[in-house]
Amino acid sequence: MKMGKKWLWMLILTIGMAIAPMGVLAEGGSGAAATTTATAGVQTGHASDIAAQLGILLGDGNGVTDAYLAKTTTRVQGAILTLRLLGKEKEALAYDGTDNFADAGSVGKSIRPVLAYLKKHPELGWSGIGGGRFGPNQAITAQQVYKVMLEALSYKTGSDFQYADTIAFSASKGLTRAAAAKPFTNRDLASALLETLQATPKGGTKPLVDVLAETKVLSADKAGLLSGKRIDVRKAADGSMYLTDGNGMALYLFTKDMADLNSCVGQCLANWPVFGADRLLLADGLDGKDFGSFIRADGTKQITYKGWPLYYWVKDTKPGDITGEGVGKVWYLIKQPFYTVTVGTDPKLGNYLVDANGMTLYYFDKDPKGTSVCSGDCLANWPAFHADKIAVPSGLKAEDFGEIIRPDGAKQTTFKGYPLYYWVKDTKRGDTTGHEVGKVWFVVDPDKFAGTTAGNSIADNVTIEMKNYMFSSEEVTIKAGSTVTFVNRDNDKHNAVALDGSFRIPLLSQGESATIKLDKPGTYEFVCEPHKDHMKGKIIVQ
Repeated sequence: MKMGKKWLWMLILTIGMAIAPMGVLAEGGSGAAATTTATAGVQTGHASDIAAQLGILLGDGNGVTDAYLAKTTTRVQGAILTLRLLGKEKEALAYDGTDNFADAGSVGKSIRPVLAYLKKHPELGWSGIGGGRFGPNQAITAQQVYKVMLEALSYKTGSDFQYADTIAFSASKGLTRAAAAKPFTNRDLASALLETLQATPKGGTKPLVDVLAETKVLSADKAGLLSGKRIDVRKAADGSMYLTDGNGMALYLFTKDMADLNSCVGQCLANWPVFGADRLLLADGLDGKDFGSFIRADGTKQITYKGWPLYYWVKDTKPGDITGEGVGKVWYLIKQPFYTVTVGTDPKLGNYLVDANGMTLYYFDKDPKGTSVCSGDCLANWPAFHADKIAVPSGLKAEDFGEIIRPDGAKQTTFKGYPLYYWVKDTKRGDTTGHEVGKVWFVVDPDKFAGTTAGNSIADNVTIEMKNYMFSSEEVTIKAGSTVTFVNRDNDKHNAVALDGSFRIPLLSQGESATIKLDKPGTYEFVCEPHKDHMKGKIIVQ
C-alpha cells in the first residue's frame, strides 16, 4: 500500500466521524453543499461546511443544521463513515453473515449487518471494546479522537507520546480545535479531521492533504477545499480568547491602521509580518462577514478582521505566545468577543477612542460629569454611543467606562464619567471630522482626557432652570458656601427637594425663582416632587 493511502486508512478507519441518523444511512442519504462567503476578495468557510462538501457530513432530514452539528457522535456512526469513505457501505449494509457482536441488538435491524461485517473484517480497525461487544452507542472522547489524529500523522502511542498526554502532545503539533470538547460532537469531529488533514506528518514536508492528493487518494478539487489558512480561537492565561492562525500563532491589530491601512512599512513590517490568504477556514462561531482583505501598496494581500489588518509579531516563537500584546500601546490581540471600544491612532491627534467598527467617539465639552446636556438637534447630529458590554484592549481600563440614563430613558456609555457620542458627518472608519467642531466637540485621547471644561469648573453660584420638565443641569459642582438658584420656565409648577431633607424650595410658578445656600461639602441629590420620575439632579459641594 502506498504511504499516502496508509495515512488515509489510519485516519478514517479508526475515528468516529459525524454522519446522518441511521434511517438516512440505510437509504444512502445525500451530501450537503458547503456554503462559502466571498468578502472583499477572500473566501471563508467553516470545518462543518467543508466536511459536508467532502461528503463526510450528510446531516439529517433538514441537512447539516446547527442542531445536527451539536449531536454527540457514537462509535457505530464512526464505523459507518469508515465504510462509506472506503466504498464499502453498501456491501456492509447487504452483508448476510450471522456471527455478530453480543450487543448488536442495541441498534436497528438495518445497521446490524454493518456490525457483523466489521466483526468479519477486524482489519478495518473496528474490533470491538472487549467481551465480544462493539459498544455501538458509546460516545467518542477528545482524547480518543486526537490519539487517532496523531497516529494518522505517523506519531506512535508509547514512543512519540503517551496516551495520557495525548491532548498536550496534540497541541504541540497544532491540533487544538476540538481538544476541550466534552461531549465530542459532529461539529468537533469535523474540526478535528480537517485540522489533521492540514497538518504535516512526522518526518514529512507537506500537509497530509497534499500527500493524499499526490497519491490520488483525494481528488485535486477535494483537496483544494483545504487549501486555505485556518483562523482559530485560543484561550490566554487570563481566560480571554483571541484569534490565531492554524498553527496557534497570535494575530494582532495596529491602531495606526485607523488612519491608513498601509501605516506599517519598512522595519515595522519586518517586526510585524502581515497575515495574508486567498481563502480562510474559520473556527465555528466566527462570522465570515467579519473578514475581508485588501491589497497593500507593495502589492501584498492582507486579511482584515472588522476592517483591521492582521499581523504576526516576530518575537512570538511558539503557539500560545502573546508577547506583542500592548506593545507601544498600539499593538493588540484580536480578542473574542471583539472589543466594543478600542483605540485608533492618528498622526496628528494621537490615540483616540473608537467603537468596534472603527467609528470615532467624541466628548462634548459642555457636558458636566455624569450627565448629557446634548438634546434635540444636538443629539440628532451627535448620536449617543452605547455598548451593552464593555470589552477593551489592554491599553484601556474597563472600569473607566460607565453608563448614564438619558432623560428619554435611553442608555449612553461614558468614559471617566463623561458621555460618548458619534458625529453624523463621519461616514467611515478613520473619519475624525467632528474634532474641534464649534470648539466644544473633541476626540477622546484615553491617556490625556481629564474631563470637560464644564465638569472641571467649580462655580461660586449657579442657576438651574426648570425647562421642558428637566433640570437644565442634572449635575453641578460648586464651592462650599455658594448659592444655587432654581428658575421655573415651564407652565406647570416645579420645586426642588433634597432626598436627604437638607433643603426644600416651594412649588414655583412660571418665571418664579428660589435660591438656596449650601455650606457643607457633600453630594446632594434632589427631585421635583410632582415630576420626580424624570426630574432629578445632583449638586456636588466641594
